[in-house]
Amino acid sequence: MPTHPLPPEEAGILAILPLPVLAVGGDGSVAYANAAAEAFFHLSLPVLRRQRLPDLIAAGSPVLAMVEEVRENGAGMTGYRVDLALTRQQEERIVDVFAAPAADGSVVLLLQERTNAEKMGRQLTHRAASRSLTALGAMLAHEIKNPLSGIRGAAQLLEMSVPDDDRVLTRLICDETDRIVKLVERMETLGEGHPAAREPVNIHDVLDHVRRLAGSGFARHIRFIESYDPSLPPVHGNRDQLIQVFLNLVKNAAEAIEDSPDIADGAGEIILATAYRPGMQMQLAGRERVRLPLEISVRDNGPGVPADMLPHLFDPFVTTKTGGTGLGLALVAKIVGEHGGIIECDSVARRTTFRVLMPIVAGRGATSPDATGEMAQTE
Repeated sequence: MPTHPLPPEEAGILAILPLPVLAVGGDGSVAYANAAAEAFFHLSLPVLRRQRLPDLIAAGSPVLAMVEEVRENGAGMTGYRVDLALTRQQEERIVDVFAAPAADGSVVLLLQERTNAEKMGRQLTHRAASRSLTALGAMLAHEIKNPLSGIRGAAQLLEMSVPDDDRVLTRLICDETDRIVKLVERMETLGEGHPAAREPVNIHDVLDHVRRLAGSGFARHIRFIESYDPSLPPVHGNRDQLIQVFLNLVKNAAEAIEDSPDIADGAGEIILATAYRPGMQMQLAGRERVRLPLEISVRDNGPGVPADMLPHLFDPFVTTKTGGTGLGLALVAKIVGEHGGIIECDSVARRTTFRVLMPIVAGRGATSPDATGEMAQTE
């Protein structure tokens, strides 16, 4: 088998592209892959060249059918928002696929992951929501909390003078006042503008702590699977806040599993995974670019998030849970944003994944961003 099916000058151009490029031979074998493809499939070029495309992509994927159609027709094809299930990582990605025939009969594939392209634009909305939460939290604390204490005090005085049959009403006033106070306190947390102290944090220690908390409490009947990259460098962050982020995500995953009648007892599953994803960048307005190579994901096999809710999932007061406040994921997005990272959710039935992309510790080739900066998309 030749080193690659392309002329050296063309292979050199493809090698420096930031998007994954594969050349698939007539027998389905991988004849060429650039560096971005190695990162995409988490395999080196020598290993990739020992694989056939069906070894990398799950059977039934539209990508396999596209390759065959291009080979038969001798004409290029483009597929948008194609489901690409990777067999080795057991994960599904949404990609745009560009397929074209080469002179020697092979098919050249170029992949562009949709989630990465869409994440950056959505973060502008998340940052705007964070600023709204800050102002809303301060307003609620000042304008609502003080009157509530007066209402509760008056109800307690009435409770001492009303007949026993009416005390259930004064008790209801006190209970509902307490509930509103708790809601306001959560909004105060969202509105706090003082950045917490940060230091290098081992994200695997954070995830292990979250798993122990969940496994001994609300997720005791759910199986946890860990898929960690042991070489991952530290995150520049606040350990307590990162625990809060991932504990919230794991709790949401556990509740989704428990609320699903289609999942048998003991069949619930949460996957905690980390990986190094080079190529993701964020640029703060007027500042240097910041790399976001650290990916931490929480995946569950629950029923999934309705498609119409996905774009608004991190907005305040948006929730899929009966009786939920819709503040948990808004707080998660705020904390992740203040750490200079981004968060995105991909969801289909039985596979919901929350991905958090974070910078590495300053001094290791990354910059710790200012939490108040704006973002601009970079490719």
